[in-house]
Formats: sequence, C-alpha cells, structure tokens
Amino acid sequence: MERYDVVIVGAGFAGMYGLHKFRSQGLSVKVFEAGSDVGGTWYWNRYPGARCDVPSIEYSFGFSEELEQEWDWPEVFSAQPDILRYANHVADRFNLRKDIQFESRVTEVLFLEESGDWRISVGETYQCHAKFCVMATGCLSVPNTPEIEGADQFRGQVLHTGRWPKEEVDLSGKRVGVIGTGSSGVQAIPELAKMSGHLYVYQRSPVYTVPANRKAMREEVQQEFRKNYREIRRLQQHNFGGVSNFRLTESVRRPQADRANRKDAASAMPAKILGLSEEARKQLIAEQGLGVLLSFADVYSDLEANEVANRLFREEIAQIVDDQNVAAGLLPNDYGLGCKRQVLDRDYYETFNRSDVTLVNLKETPLERITPNGIKTSDAEQELDVLIYATGFDAMTGALLKSNVVGKNGVALQDKWQFGPAAYLGLQISGFPNLFMVTGPGSPSVLCNMLVAIEQHINWISDCISHMECNGLSQIEPTEQAEEQWVVQVNQVAEGTMYTAPSCNSWYLGANIPGKPRIFMPYVGGYPQYKARCDEIVANGYEGFSLS
Repeated sequence: MERYDVVIVGAGFAGMYGLHKFRSQGLSVKVFEAGSDVGGTWYWNRYPGARCDVPSIEYSFGFSEELEQEWDWPEVFSAQPDILRYANHVADRFNLRKDIQFESRVTEVLFLEESGDWRISVGETYQCHAKFCVMATGCLSVPNTPEIEGADQFRGQVLHTGRWPKEEVDLSGKRVGVIGTGSSGVQAIPELAKMSGHLYVYQRSPVYTVPANRKAMREEVQQEFRKNYREIRRLQQHNFGGVSNFRLTESVRRPQADRANRKDAASAMPAKILGLSEEARKQLIAEQGLGVLLSFADVYSDLEANEVANRLFREEIAQIVDDQNVAAGLLPNDYGLGCKRQVLDRDYYETFNRSDVTLVNLKETPLERITPNGIKTSDAEQELDVLIYATGFDAMTGALLKSNVVGKNGVALQDKWQFGPAAYLGLQISGFPNLFMVTGPGSPSVLCNMLVAIEQHINWISDCISHMECNGLSQIEPTEQAEEQWVVQVNQVAEGTMYTAPSCNSWYLGANIPGKPRIFMPYVGGYPQYKARCDEIVANGYEGFSLS
C-alpha cells in the first residue's frame, strides 16, 4: 500500500498551494480531487454571472514574485472563467498536476491507532496511508438542495448553480424558475433573464446587495500593482479582512479629465455613520455607491447606526425598481446590513424592471410543492421548462463531514460535531492527531480574503510539520480544554455584532440547513488578530497542543 508524508483532500487554491509548499520542503505529497481539474470552488461554480467579491489583485497568491509579475487580470473584479484560468496557470506553472489524482472522491479518512497513520479511502477500491492529512475541502463546496415535496417528479431540466454543467445550457424561449436569491442567485439572475424566455424568481429571504465594480483592468493600473506587490502583501497582513486597500497614485487612479478640483472623500470619511449628517451620508452614496454603507464600523455593532444604513439602502433601491411592490419585496425587513456576507451584483435590481422577469415572494405565497410541470405556490401553479436551484451550500462543515473522518477510539467527526463544530484555531480537532483543516470553523475563513487565509494556514501547517521533524515528534493534536476555550472565544467575539443578532439567520450559523446545529462558525476578530494569536501559540511552544 502506498504511503505518503502528506495527503491533501481537494485541489482548489488551498490544495494547490499546500502541494507546492509541502513538496518544496521535501515531503512526499498526494492530492485527491473529486473534479476533473483544479480550481475547487471556481471549478464547480461556473453558473452564468459567477464572480469574485474581492478585487482581482488581492485575490491572488503572494508566495511567488514571478507569478505576480507574469499574470494579467482583465477586470478589477474577476469573473469565474478568469479565476479558473488563473488556477490552471498556477497548476501548470508549478507542475502540480503530476501529484494530483482527479475524479477521485475521498470516501473515508480513518486514523490507525497502531501505526499513527491516516488511511485514506478513495472511491470503492483504492486506499493509501499518510502521516499527515490536510483537509483542503473548501468552505463552500457542498451544494444545498432543499427537500421540497415533489422535487423528484419534475419532468423538465434541473440545474444547481453549485454544479453547473461544463457544456452550454440553452435557455432561449424557455420558462425558467430559479429558487434562491443568495449570492449565487443574485449573480445569476441578471444573466439568466437575458438567456430565458421568461424568468420566475422564487424568493424566500431577500438580501442586501451592492453594485460590483465593472471596470476593466487598465494596463497602467496593472503595472503599478506589479511595482508594489510587496507593499500590497504587507498591507494585507494588517487589514481586518486581508485586503490591502492599496492606494494607487493620483495620476493612475483617475483619467486626467476627472481629477481636476476633485476631493478624495474617502480620506476624510469618519469611522461611524452616526458621525455624519443626513446630507453627508447621501452625498457619500452618490459619490461612492451603496457599498460605502458597509465601510462604517458602527453599522456592524450599533443598532441605531445599522437602521440608518438599512433605511438609506431601501431608499436607494426604491429609486431603481419601477414597481414599488416589487421593490418592497426585494428588500429585507427582518434583518440588517452586516448580518450576512455582502453580495456584489450587476444590474440585479434593474433586472426586475424587465417584463419577462417575475418575482414570486414565498413569504406571501409559500411554495407548497414541485409538480411534474412546474412549481405550485399557495395561490397558483406556474408551468416551467427548467428549474434552477440557487440554494447555496452546506457551508464550512459540509465537505468535512461528507469525507467520513474517523479519529482516535473510532470516534467519527460526525459524532464529535453533533452539537456543532469544535476546533482549535480552525486548524485542528482534538482526538484527530496529525489531521489539519485549511480555513476550518473557528478561523476567519469566509470573513477574510480567502487567498490570504489559505496561505497563512498552509504556512502554519508547513512550519508545524518542520518543527515536528526537527524535534523527533510524531503526533500533534489540540487539548480538549484549548479547543473548548477557543470555541467559547470565537462566539464571544461574535456577540454583539450583526452576525449574531437575533434576527440574523445566515449560513454562518448553519441556519440554511435543516437540523444543522446553530453555532457561529467563522472568527470575527479579524485576520491580523487571528494571525497574531496563531504566532503567539507557536512562540509559546505550541500552547494548547499536545505533541508526542
């Protein structure tokens, strides 16, 4: 049976960087990937309109200066095809595919007490052993398809945004129903409207969205970023969300005609929205767009400030959507800004001004069942040719649990986490020695620039393995006490924020999955504070970990 120093599950950005990093330190590494190629989230999520909500320059690897200098981003905020193209370039650039086994779904990860190895089962027949196992399975990789009565009876085409086909989907002239208006729905709906004969949008919970930056990447901007990548990476390490907010020089930032006599409002903007007059608030929105509402610290923690932002948002949307009944249906009224991850849109609200787009408010007319011909709500049945689920993911824990991980004493991760995920730093789990997670529950993960979070985690794991090798150590796992204390700390930090407000039911809490334990999963304290704690733990001799 083959044995490796490290087995990695998943060939997204985390798996690819892990392979490169561990291989460079002389370790034997094998990666198993369920898909047919690299890319992870960006391999599977190829639905129309899929796009990243982090600027392209920021959503890139920082470990290779050569990679930084040779890659061009076509847009300021990248679309899925360009991100996938980047992932493939990275795989080719560092010859990663030779150590990746594609179309290989991991079916069990079992700890062997006698040898201290992990046995990884792939499919029904293949097995191998590894000293260390790294779960790079992604935070948003297991699509959620809700159980709806009659779903299996629908005779038309069924699609899910999280598993969109590689081949072209022809929707021309067809009656298309899309269920869900979360991030993937918001991005897909404007494009689906253009592709369909008539689009019916079935919405349970409306979301707050902000317009995405539509700008192409100008060559002079690309060049200035290239000259300043080291400063960009330094700034990322000190930013709450791992985004540098690098300031371009004035000559590059704006065309000459737009620069004259124009003040930079952002530089003088106060930290709190309550510190501004109503006129100043509206002026900022006019100058910088709705996204500026998310830049005020008090919007996330002060109920009065949050309601001010909510009102301003609603007023702006009411001016975009022609039908005020539709506008009212598109606006959340039971939770505030900051409760959920911001969603970037391209003409989302404008799409509902089209005569061939119909909003179906499921709070007013609940979905009763899916029929062979379409969707039946409490007031009518709409015949459909195509049904699209834009219903999100079993976030943070779904992929880990589907891998059937079993630790010491035969304890399954499914059982360990029956009341919610417990992990130390989002890196390791008590009772599962030498098993590491990348951006697991209890780390900044989805509240951070994922590429920055991934590199920090992989670097930490790499240094940990080196430490163990240099000191003749064979196993590492967190103590139960350290794990419990960290879970408490993660939840304490989240208390008092909009993320955990009583009205907030987000996938951060697992609220989108029936029966999933309600526990806040990401670390809200910010990337710099989290990284400092990780470094402090190492400096204190891997405080909270048991090494042997």
